[in-house]
Amino acid sequence: MSVQTWTYLLVGITFALYIGIAIWSRAGSTKDFYVAGGGVSPLANGMATAADWMSAASFISMAGIISFAGYDGSVYLMGWTGGYVLLALLLAPYLRKFGKFTVPDFIGDRYYSKTARIVAVICALIVSFTYVAGQMRGVGVVFSRFLEVDINTGVIIGMVIVLFYAVLGGMKGITYTQVAQFCVLIFAFMVPAIFISIQMTGNPIPQLGMGSKLNDGSGMFLLDKLNGLSTELGFAEYTEGKKSTIDIFMITLALMVGTAGLPHVIVRFFTVKRVKDARKSAGFALLLIAILYTAAPAVAVFARTNMIHTVSNQEYAKMPEWFKNWETTGLLNFEDKNGDGKIQYVADRSKNELIVDPDIMVLANPEIANLPAWVIALVAAGGLAAALSTAAGLLLVISASVSHDLIKKIFVPNISEKGELWTARGAATVAVVIAGYFGINPPGFVAAVVALAFGLAAASFFPAIILGIFYKKMNKEGAIAGMIVGISLMLFYMLKFKFGIFDGGKEAVASLEKDWWFGISPEGFGSVAMLVNFIVSIAIMKFTPEPPINVQEIVEDIRIPSGAGTAINH
Repeated sequence: MSVQTWTYLLVGITFALYIGIAIWSRAGSTKDFYVAGGGVSPLANGMATAADWMSAASFISMAGIISFAGYDGSVYLMGWTGGYVLLALLLAPYLRKFGKFTVPDFIGDRYYSKTARIVAVICALIVSFTYVAGQMRGVGVVFSRFLEVDINTGVIIGMVIVLFYAVLGGMKGITYTQVAQFCVLIFAFMVPAIFISIQMTGNPIPQLGMGSKLNDGSGMFLLDKLNGLSTELGFAEYTEGKKSTIDIFMITLALMVGTAGLPHVIVRFFTVKRVKDARKSAGFALLLIAILYTAAPAVAVFARTNMIHTVSNQEYAKMPEWFKNWETTGLLNFEDKNGDGKIQYVADRSKNELIVDPDIMVLANPEIANLPAWVIALVAAGGLAAALSTAAGLLLVISASVSHDLIKKIFVPNISEKGELWTARGAATVAVVIAGYFGINPPGFVAAVVALAFGLAAASFFPAIILGIFYKKMNKEGAIAGMIVGISLMLFYMLKFKFGIFDGGKEAVASLEKDWWFGISPEGFGSVAMLVNFIVSIAIMKFTPEPPINVQEIVEDIRIPSGAGTAINH
């Protein structure tokens, strides 16, 4: 069977599975819709958390970035995995014990303020829509290549699927769908990695194959080979970085603390029965996430080496079918500048004739390596599983923020449970449409957009959550001021240096790099905005009244270790 036939078959089977699970586990109450009834097992919740966490950025884009950035791409590995550990150990158990459905709910109650709740909802919507933009682009990339439909049509198909199981099933449907999606995405990521590792080095473990000798009889290590190929073409050595130490540190920190403030991951810890189950599911998720994250650098090395071998100085007319297929998507472009009919892939921009979007590397990798058609199709199904699982989690956060934190808690406190459930579904529907618009008009490639979402989460939520848990004297005035200043500063920096809003548009972005504040990129500036948030919060707190005694008692109570039993709702 052809790649397209296999793709239709595997994607069709997985989509039918997701829809079937959504119908089987549809939400019958707001508790089902928001937290899956609070009765998910630690293992199932760990698998769902891993799928929620490993988005299109992890599956499609991260290895692609590493394949082009080399050593510099390690910031994504360090930041995202380190951030998950930070979330699991430092925040999740305490937030679970506090017993609130959403981050705005925690902030609204902890800071005893409707204003704090509204500010938190606005921050959650900004973070979630920025994040979901990357997921919908990932859906469009997969559909446009493997189902050979227009990228806009692909995004619309993805919207319909997500809408069905997110709106019908709520968190209950999403949780069990994400268990299936984890199985699909991890299998789809590892199978081609194992195939290519055996093909190139003879080692069936990709993580070890990356550091092994090539099995072509040369006796050369794979990384040495890639370093040599890179320098021959004028690029820096693959294993050496170009970013400044401060930028690497700031990006890693922003990704770490941004993780700890991501509302769609935090809410997963409310779907289990007890606080100790939240800890267990965090541990399971970390182990499952590590499978993909330790293999991603290997996939990046395999893809980069194979691509250079396949395209560099080769005749365009003789390029294999995969090259032409990706050209039609617009994500790979060849311009014969010197008219010799050969592809000059070099670091010098004036001479380089090939532009490759990093997002295609994982998806094209099995084709470049000439793997069987079913493996190529499997990767497509995995990419869709990764993008749709995270998109669904984000859409639930958006709908819960609107229906629970705005409508029920502020505007219509007497709304019935049925009315709240319908409001949540309506909000999810609107959110899907907006997410689809971002997928059709993407602001950048997947991992870059997602990195900005982490920066926004770091700048807004992290200080408010940390101070809310560990500093009982932190008051509403300080938290509100800190969140507003932090997210405003990050938005300004992002719009200025990532999108060139104030300086001539996207075309001017490359020239603005020399003007970065302290030499820090937009992806790393969330760390600076977070520090400003902390400073503003504590400074304002010093000159305003202390929180009420009952709030201070709640803060002390949620840190008591004996809370390993049933969660306490305040």
